[in-house]
Order: sequence, then C-alpha cells, then structure tokens
Amino acid sequence: MDRALLDQLQADRAAHRSVVLATHLDSGRQHLIYAGGNDPLQTEAEAAIRSDKPATIETEDGKVFLNIFNPPLRMLIIGAVHIAQFLTPMAEMAGYEVALIDPREAWATPDRFPGVRIIDEWPDDAMADLKPDHRTAVVTLTHDPKLDDPALNAVLGSDAFYIGSLGSKRTHAKRVDRLAEAGFTPEQIARIHAPVGLDIGAKSPAEIAISVMAQVTATLRGAA
Repeated sequence: MDRALLDQLQADRAAHRSVVLATHLDSGRQHLIYAGGNDPLQTEAEAAIRSDKPATIETEDGKVFLNIFNPPLRMLIIGAVHIAQFLTPMAEMAGYEVALIDPREAWATPDRFPGVRIIDEWPDDAMADLKPDHRTAVVTLTHDPKLDDPALNAVLGSDAFYIGSLGSKRTHAKRVDRLAEAGFTPEQIARIHAPVGLDIGAKSPAEIAISVMAQVTATLRGAA
C-alpha cells in the first residue's frame, strides 16, 4: 500500500471516520472512498460501510475490491441499573466498546460492573468528552429525568445511529413535552426509540436487555 494512503487511513481511524479502500484488482490502483462523496463507486461503498462487509464489484474497468475501515462500535449506557448489568456484557460480546455513565457512586461500582468502563460524571458532561458519532448507540436507563434528559439533550443533535430510552408510553410522552419545551424539533425527538427495545414481551432485566440489543442491531444493520 502507498505510504500516503496508509497514513490517511490511520488519520481517519483516529478521527472516527468511516472509509472504504478501493483496490482495482487488474491494475493494483487504490483510492479511498468516504460517505457522502461522489465517487463512481459511492453507492456500493456506502452499502459496504453499512453492512460492515467487504465486497468485490464488477465495473467496466474490471473488478474492484472494497475493504471497509469503520470506527469501533460504541455503546454509551446511562444508568447503573439492573438492566445495564445484563446489557453491558451483551454489548461487549457483540463487539461494542461500552461506557457506563452514572454519577451515583453507590450504583456505578466495579463490583456491580466488573471490567466495564465507568464514568462517574453527569451525562451531559460525559457526552461532551465522548462525542457520540455515527458508530455510537446511546441508551438511557435511569428512568430519572435528572439524568436521562441531560443525556438526551446532548445526543439528539449528534450523529449517534441509535438513541433509546427506558420508560412507559406515558413516561415518554412527558419526556417529549420536556424536550419540545427545550427547543428540540419533532424530527429530532422522533429519533428516540421509546419505550426502549423491540416489543417481545420482555419482563425481566435480562429480557429487556435482549430486546434493547436486538433493536440496536436492527437499527445498525438497517432492518429497523
């Protein structure tokens, strides 16, 4: 690989940018394709980015191999509650870098969440540092507006591919009112999956975590 291309790929990864390396198999020529560009292979490249799968494309000039370099998947969970105790290992097994955000030190402890990155800051402060991007899922689980609302205020304008919030339809209706009063548009508020998770009749914390993980996956893969 050309050194300049390698340096650019490293810079893109550091900046959490998705990029496709296109290799023309007959000539060996390589170039980079970014989401939102106007490359002749733009449609195929963006489909590869979404699927996380490399692809070989037939073109008039021969076959082109598309190799995807996506930033790591991240899940930011607000609330060190029982559901989070099941959701964190599920997300990690699915390939997500997980961060648990909760300023309540009695809840967010290494004993309850062994091996999990714990951030004991208020959610809006944490989000300012974490900068959710297009490979980030955000799930609020505290059921407490004092914690969930600051997180939502911080991420509704972000590129996070998934935003979900625990709570009944009645709870969410009140949440919608508060967010509207805060100046968010109906389109922004509609990004929130609430009640969080697929409707599979989940009852226990573990079952709810399964439903959340399924909905996050469906959204990531374009099936939701």
